[in-house]
Amino acid sequence: MTIPPRLPPDAALFLDFDGCLVDIAPTPDAVVIPDDLPGLLDRMHRRQGGALALISGREVADLRRFLPDFPGGIAGSHGAELALPGQKARAVNAQALDVAALHARTRDLAARHDGLMVEPKAHGVVLHYRAVPDLAEWAAGAMAELAGDYPMLALQPAKMAFELRPAEAGKDRALARFMDMPGFAGRIPVYAGDDLTDEAGMAEAQSRGGFGIKIGEGQSCAKYRLENPRALRSWLDSACRS
Repeated sequence: MTIPPRLPPDAALFLDFDGCLVDIAPTPDAVVIPDDLPGLLDRMHRRQGGALALISGREVADLRRFLPDFPGGIAGSHGAELALPGQKARAVNAQALDVAALHARTRDLAARHDGLMVEPKAHGVVLHYRAVPDLAEWAAGAMAELAGDYPMLALQPAKMAFELRPAEAGKDRALARFMDMPGFAGRIPVYAGDDLTDEAGMAEAQSRGGFGIKIGEGQSCAKYRLENPRALRSWLDSACRS
């Protein structure tokens, strides 16, 4: 495991949420926020001169529910939503989608097998098979077939889940959008994430002279790796203290 170097003060820091800042939970609503996390993010925001953002597959409203005082920018729904500090979320490159029908069709799929869980989103949907890992292949095929009816959506494999997300979104594009903004432009991008959905974001950071940090196990393009969210929080805390 190659531990990342000390975070440069002139870096722009981008963080995933689930599996990165917080441990993966059995269900999306069961996430537990460590007591020290809000304060740590506030200190990191000040240290980096405001160049701190969350980039997550969750919706902005969901992230703000868990971290109501987060001081930085947020790209939600894989970058299909963008919210700057003190502002409401706005859709980015949104296309017309009957999301209620999409959710209903995905629930119909999930009803075929016990243990599958549907996570509806404002711009897509997720089918989780964490409770029934033997259904991974079936879930992949079912969601791929569903994706064929929604050309504006892309099939995104994730940890024990398959998601249909806006095809024009992506964590790499979200990072690039932030890097064009005042306060981020000209800085060294650093991206930390744990999932397949984060690989594009890490690759984008590295293409701009920065680096990626893979949280947990699995192959990755990232230059560096940390064992788990606790190790990431410790690394961030060390940067704030130095």
